[in-house]
Amino acid sequence: MDFLLNDIHTDLAQTVDDILERAGGIAVARAWAENGDTAPALAVYRHLADAGITGLIVPDELGGSGAGATEMVVALERIGRAALPGPVSETFAVVPSALGASSQLDVLLSGTPATCALAPVAPRATNPDVATPFVLADGAVFTASHGELLESVDPTRHVAELTAGDRIGDADTTAAADLGALATAAQFLGLGSAMLDMAADYAKSRKQFGREIGSFQAVKHHLADVAIAIEMARPLVHGAAVGLDGQAPEGTDVARDIAAAKVAAGEAAYLASRRGLQVLGAIGYTAEHDLSLYLTKTRALLSAWGTPAYHRARILETL
Repeated sequence: MDFLLNDIHTDLAQTVDDILERAGGIAVARAWAENGDTAPALAVYRHLADAGITGLIVPDELGGSGAGATEMVVALERIGRAALPGPVSETFAVVPSALGASSQLDVLLSGTPATCALAPVAPRATNPDVATPFVLADGAVFTASHGELLESVDPTRHVAELTAGDRIGDADTTAAADLGALATAAQFLGLGSAMLDMAADYAKSRKQFGREIGSFQAVKHHLADVAIAIEMARPLVHGAAVGLDGQAPEGTDVARDIAAAKVAAGEAAYLASRRGLQVLGAIGYTAEHDLSLYLTKTRALLSAWGTPAYHRARILETL
């Protein structure tokens, strides 16, 4: 089994990077967090849809890109690096897999974000005020309306309970939940890598006792631990994607691989957030520093699409 990414994946990652960079990168999340300005982020969703990123896992015959989970993971890692706000896992993974040939799919592929609720892993929908909401339950997908918006630790992330409306069609809710977990794991890789870069850059420029703090062994070890955690989690995420694409060896437990990927990637990103705070010190706690946007998003996503305890239990059940 080949875990190496090819030129197609590299070009895909570059395409996503270019779209995010032209939009302003982290400035998109800051506009939403500080001013409630969702317009820049919604424009990014439209640009990503125009590039076929929203439809990566949608078959060609339904108007999608006809790619797979591996490509989706590559794209969402880059989206995680930019801390793009909004219902990322839902828009690029969960809802496209659930809608099938529904007419609602055309709305999604045209650039309108989508969100959903799927108990028990996602009992509330993310940002239903700026996205088309759906309820996934009992092997079906329903239109939905949202209730009161609730704040989370991430200032760009609001959640709400949904009320199911009309039944649209059948949906494999188990597969949708697995895609949500894998998509979130991919975002963690991007979030963790970005925070590691921030901490490393600061350690190279900040001086103490006449030396860059990055030259101190304790700081080196802290950052090395983060780098190791991220690089150990990456093959788990990619391996789970390969399994979803049907390319894993016979007998592979794909659900277990997805659970392991979600736990490992989440722990790596959380470690990056803690070590980043230790390296940056008090400046890392301020809302004005970009690290804060990554910290809060990482913390909010830890429980998204299954808590660490939920996924550890899934792993234990297979042993």
